[in-house]
Amino acid sequence: MVPIRYTNPYYGLPFDGYLSFLTSLFLHGNWLHLIMNMWFLWIFGDNVEDRMGRLPFLIFYLVCGLLATFLQWLFDPNLAIPVVGASGAIAGVLAAYFFLYPLERVVVWVPILFLPIVIHVPAIAFLGLWVLIQLHSATTAMLFGGVAVDVAWWAHLGGFIAGSALYRLFLRKDQAEKNELF
Repeated sequence: MVPIRYTNPYYGLPFDGYLSFLTSLFLHGNWLHLIMNMWFLWIFGDNVEDRMGRLPFLIFYLVCGLLATFLQWLFDPNLAIPVVGASGAIAGVLAAYFFLYPLERVVVWVPILFLPIVIHVPAIAFLGLWVLIQLHSATTAMLFGGVAVDVAWWAHLGGFIAGSALYRLFLRKDQAEKNELF
Protein backbone atom coordinates (compact mmCIF):
# COMPACT_ATOMS: atom_id res chain seq x y z
CA MET A 1 0.00 0.00 0.00
CA VAL A 2 1.53 3.27 -1.13
CA PRO A 3 -0.36 6.09 0.65
CA ILE A 4 0.22 8.75 -2.01
CA ARG A 5 -1.59 6.51 -4.53
CA TYR A 6 -4.84 7.32 -2.72
CA THR A 7 -4.01 10.90 -1.76
CA ASN A 8 -2.71 12.20 -5.07
CA PRO A 9 -4.14 10.43 -8.13
CA TYR A 10 -1.76 12.38 -10.37
CA TYR A 11 1.34 10.92 -8.73
CA GLY A 12 1.61 8.25 -11.40
CA LEU A 13 0.62 5.05 -9.59
CA PRO A 14 -2.45 3.23 -10.88
CA PHE A 15 -5.44 3.10 -8.56
CA ASP A 16 -6.01 -0.44 -7.25
CA GLY A 17 -9.43 -0.12 -5.66
CA TYR A 18 -7.96 -0.20 -2.14
CA LEU A 19 -7.02 -3.87 -2.53
CA SER A 20 -3.46 -3.15 -1.38
CA PHE A 21 -4.80 -2.26 2.09
CA LEU A 22 -5.41 -6.00 2.47
CA THR A 23 -2.65 -7.53 0.35
CA SER A 24 0.06 -5.46 2.06
CA LEU A 25 -0.64 -7.42 5.26
CA PHE A 26 0.91 -10.49 3.66
CA LEU A 27 4.17 -8.87 2.49
CA HIS A 28 7.24 -8.02 4.54
CA GLY A 29 10.25 -5.82 3.94
CA ASN A 30 12.86 -8.44 4.85
CA TRP A 31 13.38 -11.67 6.75
CA LEU A 32 13.90 -9.97 10.11
CA HIS A 33 10.58 -8.14 9.71
CA LEU A 34 8.80 -11.42 8.97
CA ILE A 35 10.54 -13.29 11.82
CA MET A 36 9.76 -10.59 14.40
CA ASN A 37 6.11 -10.45 13.37
CA MET A 38 5.74 -14.22 13.50
CA TRP A 39 7.51 -14.35 16.86
CA PHE A 40 5.09 -11.84 18.41
CA LEU A 41 2.16 -13.66 16.82
CA TRP A 42 3.41 -16.99 18.20
CA ILE A 43 3.90 -15.59 21.73
CA PHE A 44 0.66 -13.65 22.05
CA GLY A 45 -1.67 -14.91 19.32
CA ASP A 46 -2.37 -18.43 20.51
CA ASN A 47 -3.95 -17.32 23.80
CA VAL A 48 -6.07 -14.69 22.09
CA GLU A 49 -7.16 -17.22 19.45
CA ASP A 50 -8.18 -19.63 22.24
CA ARG A 51 -10.48 -16.97 23.66
CA MET A 52 -11.97 -16.04 20.27
CA GLY A 53 -12.00 -19.20 18.20
CA ARG A 54 -10.26 -19.67 14.86
CA LEU A 55 -12.58 -17.88 12.44
CA PRO A 56 -13.37 -14.91 14.72
CA PHE A 57 -9.62 -14.56 15.41
CA LEU A 58 -8.85 -14.50 11.69
CA ILE A 59 -11.52 -11.86 11.07
CA PHE A 60 -10.30 -9.83 14.07
CA TYR A 61 -6.72 -10.05 12.79
CA LEU A 62 -7.67 -8.87 9.29
CA VAL A 63 -9.91 -6.05 10.53
CA CYS A 64 -7.14 -4.79 12.85
CA GLY A 65 -4.69 -4.95 9.95
CA LEU A 66 -6.99 -3.01 7.64
CA LEU A 67 -7.67 -0.34 10.23
CA ALA A 68 -3.95 -0.12 11.03
CA THR A 69 -3.09 0.42 7.38
CA PHE A 70 -5.85 3.04 7.11
CA LEU A 71 -4.44 4.95 10.10
CA GLN A 72 -0.96 4.87 8.57
CA TRP A 73 -2.40 6.36 5.38
CA LEU A 74 -4.34 8.95 7.38
CA PHE A 75 -1.27 10.17 9.30
CA ASP A 76 1.24 9.94 6.44
CA PRO A 77 -0.81 10.50 3.27
CA ASN A 78 2.09 11.67 1.10
CA LEU A 79 4.33 8.69 1.78
CA ALA A 80 5.62 7.44 -1.56
CA ILE A 81 7.14 4.16 -0.39
CA PRO A 82 5.16 0.97 0.19
CA VAL A 83 3.76 0.15 3.62
CA VAL A 84 4.02 -3.61 4.08
CA GLY A 85 3.73 -6.11 6.89
CA ALA A 86 1.41 -7.69 9.37
CA SER A 87 2.63 -5.50 12.23
CA GLY A 88 -0.61 -3.54 12.50
CA ALA A 89 -2.71 -6.70 12.62
CA ILE A 90 -0.38 -8.21 15.20
CA ALA A 91 -0.59 -4.99 17.22
CA GLY A 92 -4.34 -5.61 17.40
CA VAL A 93 -3.61 -9.07 18.82
CA LEU A 94 -1.23 -7.46 21.33
CA ALA A 95 -4.02 -5.14 22.44
CA ALA A 96 -6.38 -8.05 22.99
CA TYR A 97 -3.68 -9.81 25.02
CA PHE A 98 -3.07 -6.60 26.98
CA PHE A 99 -6.68 -6.62 28.18
CA LEU A 100 -7.29 -10.37 28.40
CA TYR A 101 -4.06 -11.40 30.12
CA PRO A 102 -2.67 -8.30 31.85
CA LEU A 103 -0.92 -10.13 34.70
CA GLU A 104 0.50 -13.04 32.72
CA ARG A 105 4.27 -13.06 32.73
CA VAL A 106 6.26 -12.33 29.59
CA VAL A 107 9.82 -13.63 29.54
CA VAL A 108 12.18 -10.90 28.38
CA TRP A 109 15.83 -11.40 27.51
CA VAL A 110 17.92 -8.34 28.32
CA PRO A 111 21.56 -8.38 27.17
CA ILE A 112 23.62 -6.39 29.67
CA LEU A 113 27.21 -6.25 28.45
CA PHE A 114 27.77 -9.89 27.56
CA LEU A 115 25.51 -11.37 30.21
CA PRO A 116 22.09 -12.63 29.07
CA ILE A 117 19.67 -11.58 31.79
CA VAL A 118 16.21 -13.14 31.73
CA ILE A 119 13.41 -11.35 33.57
CA HIS A 120 9.70 -12.00 33.88
CA VAL A 121 7.45 -8.96 33.56
CA PRO A 122 3.66 -8.66 33.55
CA ALA A 123 2.17 -8.40 30.07
CA ILE A 124 0.60 -5.06 30.98
CA ALA A 125 4.07 -3.59 31.67
CA PHE A 126 5.72 -5.13 28.59
CA LEU A 127 2.93 -4.14 26.20
CA GLY A 128 2.43 -0.77 27.88
CA LEU A 129 6.10 0.02 27.27
CA TRP A 130 5.75 -1.24 23.69
CA VAL A 131 2.85 1.19 23.10
CA LEU A 132 4.82 4.09 24.59
CA ILE A 133 7.76 3.33 22.30
CA GLN A 134 5.44 3.24 19.27
CA LEU A 135 3.80 6.52 20.28
CA HIS A 136 7.16 8.20 20.86
CA SER A 137 8.51 7.01 17.53
CA ALA A 138 5.36 7.98 15.62
CA THR A 139 5.19 11.49 17.05
CA THR A 140 8.94 12.02 16.62
CA ALA A 141 8.69 10.98 12.97
CA MET A 142 5.77 13.38 12.50
CA LEU A 143 7.48 16.31 14.23
CA PHE A 144 10.69 15.90 12.27
CA GLY A 145 9.19 15.46 8.82
CA GLY A 146 12.45 15.33 6.91
CA VAL A 147 13.62 12.22 8.74
CA ALA A 148 13.52 8.98 6.76
CA VAL A 149 11.22 6.51 8.49
CA ASP A 150 11.39 2.83 7.67
CA VAL A 151 8.74 1.67 10.16
CA ALA A 152 5.01 2.29 9.89
CA TRP A 153 4.63 3.51 13.47
CA TRP A 154 1.08 4.75 12.91
CA ALA A 155 0.07 1.33 11.63
CA HIS A 156 1.34 -0.19 14.88
CA LEU A 157 -0.67 2.30 16.91
CA GLY A 158 -3.69 1.95 14.65
CA GLY A 159 -3.67 -1.82 15.08
CA PHE A 160 -3.39 -1.48 18.85
CA ILE A 161 -6.25 1.04 18.96
CA ALA A 162 -8.41 -1.18 16.73
CA GLY A 163 -7.63 -4.25 18.83
CA SER A 164 -8.43 -2.37 22.05
CA ALA A 165 -11.78 -1.21 20.69
CA LEU A 166 -12.84 -4.43 18.97
CA TYR A 167 -11.50 -7.45 20.85
CA ARG A 168 -14.63 -7.91 23.02
CA LEU A 169 -16.80 -8.24 19.91
CA PHE A 170 -14.84 -11.31 18.84
CA LEU A 171 -14.66 -13.22 22.13
CA ARG A 172 -16.56 -16.46 22.40
CA LYS A 173 -19.56 -16.06 24.68
CA ASP A 174 -18.17 -18.48 27.27
CA GLN A 175 -14.88 -16.51 27.38
CA ALA A 176 -16.19 -12.95 27.50
CA GLU A 177 -15.80 -12.13 31.22
CA LYS A 178 -12.89 -14.41 32.13
CA ASN A 179 -9.78 -12.68 33.58
CA GLU A 180 -10.25 -9.33 31.85
CA LEU A 181 -8.52 -6.25 33.25
CA PHE A 182 -11.23 -3.73 32.37
